[in-house]
Amino acid sequence: MVRTILVYGAMLAIGTFALEWLQYRFLIQTHAAETYIALVALGFLGLGVWLGAKLFRRVPTAPFARNSQAQATLGISARELEVLEQLAAGARIKRSRHLDLSPNTVKTHVTSLFGKLAARRRTEAILRARELGLVP
Repeated sequence: MVRTILVYGAMLAIGTFALEWLQYRFLIQTHAAETYIALVALGFLGLGVWLGAKLFRRVPTAPFARNSQAQATLGISARELEVLEQLAAGARIKRSRHLDLSPNTVKTHVTSLFGKLAARRRTEAILRARELGLVP
């Protein structure tokens, strides 16, 4: 009984496959241009994705290594370096809760950094600190 069911099921599957194949061939013959255009478009899509992945791959950067020699030479304290990192990150120092310092103390550190980095503005100090390797 099981064998009969399997044979009958296999014959139905083969018949269904043959009918679908014939319908597919008829569809391809009636819409040949659209099918080829779609296949070419899919090919170019795949090529574009592959080429984009190859050309615009991001190269992993080395982790930031602070120049502690420049820090020691300029006499920048650890707390001043924290303030400088916050400046470089773009944080508003007066409202920064990461430092646990009063705004006047932060201003004092910033003024001290200006003198040590020979800068007149914050952007100039950040640029100089990046050149020296003090902040990323």
